[in-house]
Amino acid sequence: MSQMQSMAGSRSGSKSDVGRVGAIPIVTLGLSLSLFFVISYAICIAGYLLLPGFPVQHAALSIFLPGFELLSSRSFCLGMAESFIWGWYIALVFGCVYNLFSRRIER
Repeated sequence: MSQMQSMAGSRSGSKSDVGRVGAIPIVTLGLSLSLFFVISYAICIAGYLLLPGFPVQHAALSIFLPGFELLSSRSFCLGMAESFIWGWYIALVFGCVYNLFSRRIER
């Protein structure tokens, strides 16, 4: 058997894996979501600073980020930390619930 054939046989998604549901790695999901939210927050704040006349309500961030107010260094750091925490919160809740149901479906 060639190396390509053996690699193709061990890939997830091959015929033997069809219909099987895999678990979501919670650490990977948590880090990915947290980084996504931190980058999105930084882009939003950069947009506020670079385009002050842009018709976007940046103050609406305070709905999801308690204690956030435009814009002080303390508030900026608090928003970064809360964005990171939201990513982990969503990953823990969604990942655990998804993995629970995926295990039950496999049985």
